[in-house]
Amino acid sequence: MTPAAEKFMRRIVRFSGLPSGAGFRLLVNSGGCPGYDAGFSAVTGAQPGDEAMEINGLRLFLPAESRLLLDGVTIDFVDTPDRSVSRS
Repeated sequence: MTPAAEKFMRRIVRFSGLPSGAGFRLLVNSGGCPGYDAGFSAVTGAQPGDEAMEINGLRLFLPAESRLLLDGVTIDFVDTPDRSVSRS
């Protein structure tokens, strides 16, 4: 994960309105136009089957199917005047 991606995730959690201890859940599915479809949300805790990890104090939750697709991937976030995108 790049510093830009970590900063983005922290912002999502911080401005979610969830209580202290909330984290970032990243979901990646195969399919969709580009071959993969990604989604994310701030959550209060892990869902069944999620792997919970902590990176520099950021709680991150990854479903089993996402872990397989993200193995060896660097997650990044790019913010431009036209759009904001997460990419890997």
